[in-house]
Amino acid sequence: MHILRLFAVYLRLGLLGEMEYRVNFWINLLQSFLELGVALAGLAVVFDHTDTLGGWQPEELLALIGVYFLIAGMIRALVQPSMQLFMEDIRKGTLDFKLTKPEDAQLLVSIQRVEVWRLVDAVVGVVVLGIALSRMGTQIGLGDALAFGVTLIAGGLIVYSFYMILATCAFWFVKVENILNIFQSMYQAGRWPVTIYPPWLRWILTFLIPVAFATTVPASAFTGRIEAGLLLTAIGLAAALLVSARLFWRYAIRFYSGASA
Repeated sequence: MHILRLFAVYLRLGLLGEMEYRVNFWINLLQSFLELGVALAGLAVVFDHTDTLGGWQPEELLALIGVYFLIAGMIRALVQPSMQLFMEDIRKGTLDFKLTKPEDAQLLVSIQRVEVWRLVDAVVGVVVLGIALSRMGTQIGLGDALAFGVTLIAGGLIVYSFYMILATCAFWFVKVENILNIFQSMYQAGRWPVTIYPPWLRWILTFLIPVAFATTVPASAFTGRIEAGLLLTAIGLAAALLVSARLFWRYAIRFYSGASA
């Protein structure tokens, strides 16, 4: 509850800041609809030539697109802005302002900037998931709903931990932003199930750059396709990456030389 209250403070600050530039809402809304249009056009082209893609039905792939937008909205609204500011603080030596506050410094750098209008993507994702559910003509049972919620949270934690580990490298390297941009480009592959890719690329998108656990796995749970082993793997990977990000942060912070160091 304390973390949620602290996040609410930063969310309010982000909203107050974004209200000064309300036109950004309409720009982000237009951008989201354009990206959604491109994704749906891609589906239309594919299913004009086949009935299934890698064993996925059209409505199931629509659910995958919904998950993709939902996670992308959270990344663009919270994770990416906070990590960019975190790396900037390291370069400028202004990370001191986080380290001297009576709160956990990693928590502060993780939620320090919220670009509220970017949440439009998340809202679009929820709407698309609702449409996909109505097209599937089935109701999600309690087990499927719990599996979807767990995998969605696990996917979010995996993406956050991955971003955090990469951003923490800024204690030693200058141009870490380029690596984050590469991840953002690779994340676009999550609009399609990883099962359609060649084995080598599937391995990269699953274990090296964990896009599969951010999109394909939650979508599998939403459509009732997930197996117990994959669910446990998602939970285990999320826990392992979260602990790794924490340990790496505590190790890296010893190398920080700021304004007061």
